[in-house]
Amino acid sequence: MPERISDVFLERERSTLSKYAFLTSNTKGRDFPHAPCANRTEFQRDRDRIIHSKSFRRLMHKTQVFLFPVDEHYRTRMTHTLEVSQIARIIARALRLNEDLCEAIALGHDLGHTPFGHAGEVVMQKCFSEDFTHYQQSLRVVELLERDGEGLNLTVEVRDGIVNHTGDNMASTLEGVIVKFADRIAYINHDIDDACRAGILKIEDIPKHLRDTLGTGHSERINKMVSSLIAASADSPQISMEPEIYKATMELREFLHHSVYTNPVAKSEESKAQELLARLFEYFVKNPEKMPMLYYNNIERDSVERCVCDYISSMTDRYAIDLYRSLYIPRVWGSK
Repeated sequence: MPERISDVFLERERSTLSKYAFLTSNTKGRDFPHAPCANRTEFQRDRDRIIHSKSFRRLMHKTQVFLFPVDEHYRTRMTHTLEVSQIARIIARALRLNEDLCEAIALGHDLGHTPFGHAGEVVMQKCFSEDFTHYQQSLRVVELLERDGEGLNLTVEVRDGIVNHTGDNMASTLEGVIVKFADRIAYINHDIDDACRAGILKIEDIPKHLRDTLGTGHSERINKMVSSLIAASADSPQISMEPEIYKATMELREFLHHSVYTNPVAKSEESKAQELLARLFEYFVKNPEKMPMLYYNNIERDSVERCVCDYISSMTDRYAIDLYRSLYIPRVWGSK
């Protein structure tokens, strides 16, 4: 009987990956077991399930930093996700870790992000629960909401990487930790690029000692951060950056917080977006039957507020704006 392609992949992992890599053959599996695929390993299968999901497609119309930009060259949550995936895969390949696991985690890490970026996350914390986070919502999406409530039934390791990709959380695999670093490397650098495009930042505004340490160009900075991480993590049971580069990276991140993420020009429409989402939340709590059946049907299992949060978190920027308009803005008589 011919050897299955997936078995060839698994044997290749065993013979070529680092002793610190998480081998696909060691996965703890899924909540609902499936027959193995002849052509894909389990993590490759997870990657495909994420790419073909509705929540992944919606990322193309969700804000990264600049709300609902008309200019098509600004990043969206989708392009951010692809950049994270690319950076994570490069790092994993260099360290001989599991590239498929990294890719699946990276592609799924922001599936639960709200419309209007972190502004929407703040609204859900105020309206639903102060404990709401986009990474916990991403886990909820893949476990409970995708595929009309069946979930994507991803492996334990991919779900662990998704829910632990940010903050003080730490994934149980080195591949998950790589995605945590790749996420930070991606958004720091592409947010600088977008801020310069928007005219609210010039490269010369970045403190000179950070430019001297990390570089001035987009690709130069990414290469410096990625190279530092690879150098510090090679043949090591942990993922880290060289101290000087890590310190400069965190300083650059803090600089962006003050110069871009709270910039009144970049965030000029944010309060309107937050008020819009708050009004939608209020409306659907009072009228839950107006939600799509996927969310309305879950009221028997979860609270009304939880289901409304799920619905609003799933929205794209454009969908939320159009829905608000249809609910609260009167149409001119005779218009269609």
